[in-house]
Amino acid sequence: MKEVTRYIKNTVERELWARAGGRCQFSSCNILLYKSAVTNETVNLAQKAHIYSFSEKGPRGWGIFKLNLTSLNDISNLMLMCHGCHKKIDQDIEGIRYSADLLIHWKNEHEQRIEIVTGIKPEKKSHVLMYGANIGSEKSLINNSSCVEAMFPDSYPASERPQILSMTSNLKDSSKEYWLAESANLKNAFTKKITPIIEQDECQSYSLFCLAPQPLLIQLGALLTDKIRVETFQLHREPVNWKWRESPKNFNYKLNRPNDNHNKSALIISLSDHVSRDRIFEILGEDINIWEITIDNPNNDFMKSKIQLSKFRELVRNLMVEIKEKQGNKTPLHIFPVMPISCAIEFGRVRMPKADMPWLIYDQNYKTKKFVKSIELDGDIHVTIM
Repeated sequence: MKEVTRYIKNTVERELWARAGGRCQFSSCNILLYKSAVTNETVNLAQKAHIYSFSEKGPRGWGIFKLNLTSLNDISNLMLMCHGCHKKIDQDIEGIRYSADLLIHWKNEHEQRIEIVTGIKPEKKSHVLMYGANIGSEKSLINNSSCVEAMFPDSYPASERPQILSMTSNLKDSSKEYWLAESANLKNAFTKKITPIIEQDECQSYSLFCLAPQPLLIQLGALLTDKIRVETFQLHREPVNWKWRESPKNFNYKLNRPNDNHNKSALIISLSDHVSRDRIFEILGEDINIWEITIDNPNNDFMKSKIQLSKFRELVRNLMVEIKEKQGNKTPLHIFPVMPISCAIEFGRVRMPKADMPWLIYDQNYKTKKFVKSIELDGDIHVTIM
């Protein structure tokens, strides 16, 4: 019988590196194996780990290769790993925690992901843009890996690091200081981080993931405009992820127009919940035209698909024209948003700074349970008010 050695052919090693994309194949490790994570200097950190052990008494034994030991060094029995992960699987002497079946599953899953990513056309690169701000008593935490997962296979990140517009703040959205700080921070961060990309980077596609109060999301949408390519994602509740789903059948929005002809106008967007008109009258009086965008059963998880979001965008565009024809573009429009994250952003993107009337955007104060003025959008100027 021919003696079996640990020697792995160059052709096999090259294929192993290519299949792994130069990254550790231990699930969730994924570190680059050709450069130092500290100094970025070129260095080979890779080890060729056997799934079924080279030694019969190794952690996972010879398994299916017992009758064909010459295949132990085949590509099907090798994983590219960093030293730490290789050591971890081999310290499992019984091969129970890190079984051969589990390692094979990880290998296949990793290689399939690499194949998908590298198979996507270069024009499908997209800048990942994240924005989080405090909502009531909750902190907005957005996980990068879940965002990237939602993008595939339609697009992939233009760079390893997302563009983050959030700031660390202990302020609550019930305070005037919160709106002043967050609104100013958002505009400043956008100017500093996103404007240079828009002006200089050849990649003009953005994937947007946000968790923030709706007035700020509308402001972000207005900053982005609809002149650049943006895909806005929606966080779903069951199961919790950002990936778009199929559109519900026979879905439509409802537009309720005012019967009166007053000098003031308000727009209620009651998609996530009902909004009583008495709440609007309490703030603005009853001499006001009230427009409303709603659905048959407002709820906080109705937004499932890109098609629903596209229909909303189209409705808002047409509605802004209709409202301007009725009241002109000088009289402010009072906006009361109760809608999904993605709708708030797209609502802002539809805005035409030089053509639309000023928008006075309200937010529900969690302490008083009343709407309060939060942000005004007037032309290209963004002013926070209370």
